Order: sequence, then structure tokens, then C-alpha cells
Amino acid sequence: MPPPPNQTRPEEFLFKTMEETIKIADYLFERLRQLGVRSLFGVPGDYNLTLLDYVEPAGIRWVGNCNELNAAYAADGYARTNGLGALVTTFGVGELSAANGIAGAYAEKVPVVHIVGTPSRTLQESRALMHHTFADGEYRRFAAMHSHITIGQTNLTDPRTALQQIEWILQQALLHSRPVYLEIPEDMVGFSVLTSSLIPVPPSQFINSCPQALECILQRMYSAQRPLILVDGESRPCGILGHIEDLIQSTGWPTWTTTFGKGLTNEQMRNVHGVYVGVYGNKEYKAYFESADLVIHLGPHLSDTNSQGFTILPNEEITIAFSETFVRVGGRTFRDLSCRGLIKQLLQELDRGQLVKVDGLPNYIIAVGETSLRDSITQEQFYRFVNPLFCSGDIVLTETGTAAHGGRSFRFPPNVRMITATTWLSIGYMLPATLGAALAQREGREREVPLPQTVEHRARPCVILFVGDGSLQMSIQELSTIIRQKVSAIIFIINNNGYTIERAIHGRNQGYNDIASWCHLQALSFFGDDEDHAKKSTFTARTWEELGSVLRVVRRGDGVRLVEVFMGQDDCQGSLSDLLKKQIAAEKMTE
Repeated sequence: MPPPPNQTRPEEFLFKTMEETIKIADYLFERLRQLGVRSLFGVPGDYNLTLLDYVEPAGIRWVGNCNELNAAYAADGYARTNGLGALVTTFGVGELSAANGIAGAYAEKVPVVHIVGTPSRTLQESRALMHHTFADGEYRRFAAMHSHITIGQTNLTDPRTALQQIEWILQQALLHSRPVYLEIPEDMVGFSVLTSSLIPVPPSQFINSCPQALECILQRMYSAQRPLILVDGESRPCGILGHIEDLIQSTGWPTWTTTFGKGLTNEQMRNVHGVYVGVYGNKEYKAYFESADLVIHLGPHLSDTNSQGFTILPNEEITIAFSETFVRVGGRTFRDLSCRGLIKQLLQELDRGQLVKVDGLPNYIIAVGETSLRDSITQEQFYRFVNPLFCSGDIVLTETGTAAHGGRSFRFPPNVRMITATTWLSIGYMLPATLGAALAQREGREREVPLPQTVEHRARPCVILFVGDGSLQMSIQELSTIIRQKVSAIIFIINNNGYTIERAIHGRNQGYNDIASWCHLQALSFFGDDEDHAKKSTFTARTWEELGSVLRVVRRGDGVRLVEVFMGQDDCQGSLSDLLKKQIAAEKMTE
């Protein structure tokens, strides 16, 4: 995985690498590059065209997307992998198309910089009735809309403060790990300003320690007899993944993740037991979880979908919850703390000899059940069957629907990351996110020191997407960008004839859950792939035998490889299966 973005402060490079004056656009893109952004997503529009002229000279790749929504999704996937992402849209029509993706980044704490090219200050001040507006002279409506889905907003209308505004908005994105909104009027893009006008925004880091919190945590840990660790998804923006691994190893305590936290820990450690799913998982795990006297909850994200319908939320009285700026011990909250600093201090002070040793909790690996080679592929077995495909360094994405539910049973090698549907659940997100994640993954490898040629690799890391046929229809155009960018990706299309997740929730036999039938095997060539490559990189599987044959060869290729896997229309697992059974039972009662 790529290293975290370089958070160089502006005063450390300005007077060494730049002239005494600099154009505002040059400054913005230089700072993004300094912070690790190498790819910029978006769509050209007449209010951002002059701004885009500055992108590639800054050493940033311009990734033109098929539409702004896909650009926002791609920037989100890039940021989850790289640490920061960015996109450029035009005023009004462009930014509103991207808004759904920006909202998802806000919900799931992803730092994305949304840059909007706007009409010149003269046009705005004169209230001219320009295109891409409501023709009422009001230019602030779209910014007002974005105030609800971004953590910070700024409008570069004064050259004297523009650089400071850029620094502040970038700081907000990194500090809160949420999207921000930056407007640049056309006439501000090439405006030259003195670098001396910059007043650097100081970093906002908590430096105060809290001995009372540390002592309270240690006492709880030393007295616990049935402890466990629960790794959640906001551990990523907290920047504590390395410390979490040390904590899991140091304590040896049973560890689970939530769905959002999957892929954030080394699942090959003997005391890491996968995603905790309550009644839908191992009974012995459920019994231990419910009888625990201490839960260390790292990076809590307490949405219904992440907590199995609020059924796996730990008892607050026995929980130590580490969030980004506070820790909650039982019912007591210690605020204005650095989560990373506190856990680091905890690891330094921890006396391992005073911790209880938890033995006898086996690490169950659910094997593939008995299947006949000619049997049809089923949801229950599919995700275990493909599990051997994964290699260290891969990024796995599972789209909202049966794929997100099934992906919880994966058992990853070390250093595999996962992006899965958690809270926003906007179907169609994952294909563009695959583009963003793949570019960040490739850039991370480019920054690594090359290994000697004598070192052999089992397989080059790639991104692997599992997406349903219904979700695919939302954003299929971005397959063309994935092909054009020559990224390495394996895409499994789960063809179950429509919106199976919606059928499970309601309307099992309703026509509104049907979709048009597509010829997926023609997708690569249609969206611009070389005919020869498309032919050898497209596969289909209806039986276990056919799927096994695909898995033996699919990693040998490069570029995009597409595998269409057929499954039953009503085939689903876990809570989806329970919902479907209730519908069927209700249908029988009305017959």
C-alpha cells in the first residue's frame, strides 16, 4: 500500500522551490501534489477549463471521467487508498452531479477536495443571468447545498487571502478526514500573488496528555477476565492502524472487526476472528462476545448496517471506545485527546504480565462445502471458493448488495485492504471507486524502491471488484476510463437477474426490481479495449468447474479481466435470506 501523504507545511518548501510570486492555480496543485495527490478526477466544463490547464504541468495526472458522479466516487476510492483525493467540476450542473458521491465521502469519513470552477467575480457581482444557473442572479445556492455535505467551504475571491484559504481548506480535509469544498472563480485562476502574503495555518494537533484517561484504561484492562478487541472503520481516519496491530499482538486478546473495519487488521494473526456478525456467525464467538467484561472498540462507526441492525453494539458500561478526538471509558468521556497519541502511550505503559491470557477460543476457518463440479454456483459457497485468489497487496471491493454481504466471509492474506458498502450504500459506487483505488495502488508501487530482479513474485497486486449486474448498470461507463488508464483490475459481475438485495427487502416478484439484460461479455471491447485482449480477458462461469478453471488463469493477465458469474435470482445469505423467507411465508399465507 502507498505511504501516507506527505503533509509538508507550506513554509518548508515555498521559498526553496517557488518564485516570490505564484499563480493561485499553481499553488493549489503544487500543494495537492505535496500532500500525495498524483491523480485528479473530474469532467471539463466551461467554468473550469482554464484551471485544468495547470494540472499536468504540476505533475498531476488528469483522469477525465465519464460524468461527475463517477469522478466523485473515483476520488473517494483514491482517497481511501492514498490518504487524500481530489476532483474538479464546473459550477452548477457539474458540482450537483458529483454531490451524491461527496455526501458518501462525508458519511464514511473520506478526505476529498472538491474543486469547483465558477463564473468570474464580475459576472457574479453583476448577477448576470448566466448558463448553469437558475437564471435568477443568485450564485450562492450551490455553495449553500454543499455546506451540508462537506466539513469546510471556501471561495477564493480575494488574492490577498487566497493562499491562506487554500491551506486552511486542505487542513480541514486532513484534520477531519471528510470532504471539503473549494470555489475558484475564472478570473482568479491565473492571478499572481506574493508568496509572502501567505500566513501559514498552524497544525491543529492535541499535544496535551491525559494521565487520568490512561490510568482508567489500564485499570480496566488489568482487571478484565473476558476481554475482546473490536476494530471498526474509523480507525483508518484516526491513523492508528499500526498501533492496533501492536495492541492485538501485545494482548493476544480475541479480536473481531465490523464490516467497515474489515481489511484494517492482519487476518492471519491467530487471535483475529474476522467480521463479528452476531446471530449470523459462529455461536461460540457470539457467546464470548455477549459475556465479555471488557470491549476495546477502536474507531466506532455506529450505523445500522455496520452494526448488523444495532445488534452487535457492545454494552457501553464495559466498553473503552477510542475515537479521533476523545476516548469514552464506560460512561466517562475524556475529550480533546489525540487518539493516536493516547494509544501509543498506552502501548508504552502497558504491563503485559498483568493482562489475562485468553485461551481456548479457536480460530474457525469456514471451508468450502462439498460441491459437485457441475452444480450451479451459490452465494453461500462462492466467496469461500474464490478466496484463494487473493494475494498480499490486493485491494478488494464489494458493491452494495449480495457482494457486500458475502465479502464478510473473506479471509485475507496480510496487507490486503477492503472497500465495502457500509453506511451510504449508493449502488454504483464501487466500479468508479475501483478506478480510484487502482490508480492509488499503482502510484504507491511506483514510489516504492524496486526489488532486485532475482526476487520472484507470485502475482502482481491488483484490485478485485465484486459487483452485481444491477449496480453495474449505474456506472458502467467508467469501465472505459479504467481501460484507458491501463490499470490492473479483475471484475466479477454477479449476474442474478436484477436487484436481489431489493427483492429480499421488498417486492420479491415485482417488476421494479427487474433490469434489462446486458451482454456483459461484449463490455470490454465495447468500452475501448483491444479486441485481442478483450477476447482473452473475458470469462463466464455457471458451474463450480467453470469457475475453478477461470480462477486458475485470471491472475496471469494484465489490464482489465472480466468474469461473469451466474447465480440464482433469489439466492442470498444472512439477514437478506431472513428477509426473503419472511416474504415467502407472507405470500403463502395469502394464497
